[in-house]
Amino acid sequence: MQQIFNYILKNSTKLLFLLLLTISLSLTIQFHSFHRSKIINSANFVTGGVYERINSVNEYLNLKTENEGLANENARLKSLLYNLKDTTKTIDNELLSSFGNYNVIQSKIINNSYNVHENFLTINSGTSKGVKPDMGVVNSKGIIGIVENTSKNYATVISVLHVKSQINAKIKKTNHFGTLTWNGKNTGYVQLIDVPRLASVKKGDTIVTGAQSIIFPENINIGTIHKIYTDNKTNYFTIDVKLFNDMTSLGHVYIIENKDRTEILKLEAQTLDE
Repeated sequence: MQQIFNYILKNSTKLLFLLLLTISLSLTIQFHSFHRSKIINSANFVTGGVYERINSVNEYLNLKTENEGLANENARLKSLLYNLKDTTKTIDNELLSSFGNYNVIQSKIINNSYNVHENFLTINSGTSKGVKPDMGVVNSKGIIGIVENTSKNYATVISVLHVKSQINAKIKKTNHFGTLTWNGKNTGYVQLIDVPRLASVKKGDTIVTGAQSIIFPENINIGTIHKIYTDNKTNYFTIDVKLFNDMTSLGHVYIIENKDRTEILKLEAQTLDE
């Protein structure tokens, strides 16, 4: 206690100055509306900033749930997009799984290789969610690859950046078909080969999935024509296609099941055996 009294006596001048300053500021704020409004606005700015940061933290903590909900909703919308021809009709969510030729399963990429010639991705959905080999994998920008192997909760996907990948694709405006491959050189570009030289092609034309694919629905985006090469030994173009997707940065994806695939393959096998 004696130390406190000694401190007060030693610093009495400073303490008196602070006391008088506090009283004067209080009187100024109380009797002058301009100063009072400035103080109130400053306090609101501070507390508002705190609340905003708290809200931002809450939004961040709920971001995963929000993203999952949006991804599931997009999966339902894509089911409609791939199957519904009359867009004026509505459909209940319970009917989506049995509607049209395609099912859509929402998933997420948890591992992604893109720096070797045979690139694979891993997704966090497997047989427990109905994922099977040879299902197409896409996102909002375009195709990503094809399911290769599955376990109960996971699956691996052959990326379009795989030198053995072959996907039926076409030039959107002319419907001329070719085979989508990758030469293993650049992660931003794939190649469309075996395009007839009679096809009208130019830089910037859009490349999409073709109708001959039994894995992907027709007209799923792939990319745009970047360069066109003429093979003098054949009657075909080889086209560099700039991908819409950045294959080095992928998140939520959609797995597409063609429900008629087995029937189509069985019929074709019977035809070949005859």
